[in-house]
Order: sequence, then C-alpha cells, then structure tokens
Amino acid sequence: MKTGRILLVEDDVNLGSLLREYLIAKGFDAQLEADGEKGLRAFKKEAFDLCILDIMSPIKDGYTLAREIRILNPEVPIIFLTAKSAKKDVLDGFHAGADDYLTKPFSMEELLMRIEAVLRRTARSTENDTFSLGHFLFDSNKQLLIHSEKTINLTTKESDLLKLLCQHTNQVLERNYALKSIWKDDNYFNARSMDVYITKIRKHLADDPSIQIINVHGKGYKLIVDQG
Repeated sequence: MKTGRILLVEDDVNLGSLLREYLIAKGFDAQLEADGEKGLRAFKKEAFDLCILDIMSPIKDGYTLAREIRILNPEVPIIFLTAKSAKKDVLDGFHAGADDYLTKPFSMEELLMRIEAVLRRTARSTENDTFSLGHFLFDSNKQLLIHSEKTINLTTKESDLLKLLCQHTNQVLERNYALKSIWKDDNYFNARSMDVYITKIRKHLADDPSIQIINVHGKGYKLIVDQG
C-alpha cells in the first residue's frame, strides 16, 4: 500500500469526493477542501506530502494558494488540476511553483501515475551532497544555497536541477537528459518548466559574477564557474 498525506483542493463536490475516495483506496490519506482559503488553513494546521490544487478554486485561486504554500514550505510538491490548457496557463502554473499539471478531463490512473512520479522525484536523498560554487555552498540534501550574506531555501525542482548542473560543472548538461532525469518526460510543457527554473537559479546566483549558466544552442545548459 502507498502512504502519504495529500491535500486536495477541488470545488466540484462530485469530482472532489470521487478523487478523495480513489486516493484513499490507493493507500493515501487524502483531505478534501472546497476552496483555496480552506485549503490554506488546512495546510497551516497539518503536514502534507503533496498538494493537488484546482486552479479555478473559489475565494483563493490555485495560483495564489500555491504561492502561499511555497512561502510556508518551499519543498512540498504541487500538482495543478485545471480545465485550462493554453501555454500561458501552463507557464503561469510553473511560475507559481507547480511540479506537474493535469488538464481535465483526466483518468484516475493518469493522476495516480503523476502522483507517484512526483513523489519519487521529490523523495529526500539520504546523501549529504554539498558543492562549493563560487562564493556559495550548495547543500543539495537540505536544499540550501548558502552565501555569507544570506541562505536561500530552494524548491525541490531548483535543487534537483542545480545538482545536475553542479555535477556537470564547465560541461554541457544535455537538455533531454535533464528533462528525463527530473521530469521523466521531455515534452514541450516540461521543457518550458525547466526554462523557468533555470531563470530562477540564475537569479539566486546573481550575487556572484564568477558563476554563469549559459544556454548552449541545440544542446542544453552549461554551468561555468570561474576558479579565478
């Protein structure tokens, strides 16, 4: 049996109840809330291993809820459920902190596969992997980027991607390899998501001019660290 606590925010009573019953039948402890405000209150009270949020939830929409959850816990994985499928909506979802995105209608089996994949990707490593990165120290186990003046809490995706870059310092990190390692699929939406996270990592590292992440056209990315 699978284990894990899931926060499910879905305003469609019938769909929400169906999803909750399915997740419980699959071994998860699923808590259903009907709007974003109730979802946030629940998240503040309880510890969850994953959040499934309907973007169009009332009172507080899924984008807003995801951002507020990310402030409280930058690591918990988030899957968006939505009737929207436009590219901009997908990018907005990833900017808000989504780990995955499922467009209605979807099958229960597909949702379960997405949940299992996200939980596998975000499982904590028992290794204590640290990297010296210019003026930064990156602890990929604790998902911390440490500078003399500040400590940045990274999301799971940011940490996973930065770890791959560090493992390929001054070498090309192949785009498809990174996508399949972290997202398990190199489709268009995942590729756009990775671009968003590369931009976020660049901003985190901006205080140290000796560090660059460059695009290598047609291939991927290269983390360049000037050893000076």
